[in-house]
Amino acid sequence: MTRSEQAIFTNMCMIYNEDYILVQDRQNLDWPGITFPGGHVEYGESFVESVKREVFEETGLIIENPILCGVKQFQTKQNQRYVVLFFKTN
Repeated sequence: MTRSEQAIFTNMCMIYNEDYILVQDRQNLDWPGITFPGGHVEYGESFVESVKREVFEETGLIIENPILCGVKQFQTKQNQRYVVLFFKTN
């Protein structure tokens, strides 16, 4: 039995300011709807740096001190582990 497997790491970040929360209304046919900014972790990139980069790429905002607040994982049809790291910041 092997202890290694293929994995895909992604992130999302809830950005809040008092009573407001930033969301995106995705128009992508593969994955439409309301979501938080985020994306894939690049090879060799830290989880925190990846969420900062993704938020900047998608919103133009520079965030500091994102806090990890949740993790979700599932198996893909190609039998890869798909991991979503949930962060929050204000």
